[in-house]
Amino acid sequence: MTGAAGFIGYHTSKALLAAGHKVYGLDNLNSYYDVSLKQARLSQLTANEGFEFFQADLGDRQAIESVFAKSTPEVVIHLAAQAGVRYSIENPHVYVDSNIVGHLHVLEGCRAHAVKHLVFASSSSVYGANTKMPFSIDDRVDHPVSLYAATKKANELMAHTYSHLYGIPTTGLRFFTVYGPWGRPDMAAFLFTKAILEGRSIDVYNRGEMKRDFTYVEDIVDGILRVMARPPAAGSTATADVSSNAAYKVYNIGNNKPVELSRFIAILEDCLGQKAVKNMLPMQAGDVLETYADIDDIVRDTGFQPKTSLETGLANFVDWYRSYYGAK
Repeated sequence: MTGAAGFIGYHTSKALLAAGHKVYGLDNLNSYYDVSLKQARLSQLTANEGFEFFQADLGDRQAIESVFAKSTPEVVIHLAAQAGVRYSIENPHVYVDSNIVGHLHVLEGCRAHAVKHLVFASSSSVYGANTKMPFSIDDRVDHPVSLYAATKKANELMAHTYSHLYGIPTTGLRFFTVYGPWGRPDMAAFLFTKAILEGRSIDVYNRGEMKRDFTYVEDIVDGILRVMARPPAAGSTATADVSSNAAYKVYNIGNNKPVELSRFIAILEDCLGQKAVKNMLPMQAGDVLETYADIDDIVRDTGFQPKTSLETGLANFVDWYRSYYGAK
């Protein structure tokens, strides 16, 4: 499990441990956001005897080779990456080092150790400038609007190549705006909650007239585990026009219910019992107006169904935030 101390990696590791799996977790514990939050997640995982942790950077080839040699995993869930659309505009080199070079090191580890299934994180951001809704995995994704999105498309292409060349069963998951307890401090639920409770204004881009397919983290984890148990067969991407023999699939994994940002804020205000002071701003570079996941394929193939409403999910997040930070 790469990114084990991260938001989705932590929740996925917990679920795997609860199901009786041995989990080898890898993370570099970088300072992109509060390291103490990552360490708090990690302390819960290391309390389980079925969890073993390796601190290593994806960009360090020898370190990743060593982790693969020591753990010899049957399945790899690769969730580590440099995240953040806006941050990629300010710090492009970090994204290439982590998301492209690091992804290559994971693929090489899977090849060298005959991994039975690689499940890796892609992103809804690959749809970029697409305007047809909902986003379908059959849509072309040739117009990314951020470097982060471009690295995620590159991850998909690299994974397909390794599956084609070396027969590694590989599944990419395009996540749609994941939120929930233990979430990332750079995401809307966390940023807004912190600011509202502290009496500060919140930055609302495009006057709140953007839509996001907000997806609760426990629903995401359920989808990851369902996909993990179903490695794709050879020729999964073959069509009338494509003769690929790769054991490769890509799925959207989202809530299938886009919500306006203004509505998201209103629900959060209800959960907090406080009104937000809103600083209305124009669209940010790299942002898109709407995301909306067509999940028909993952529903058909795995039985995945998102179950958590935004009202319930945000209430759970607020409860966790108040408890973790002692906020009133």
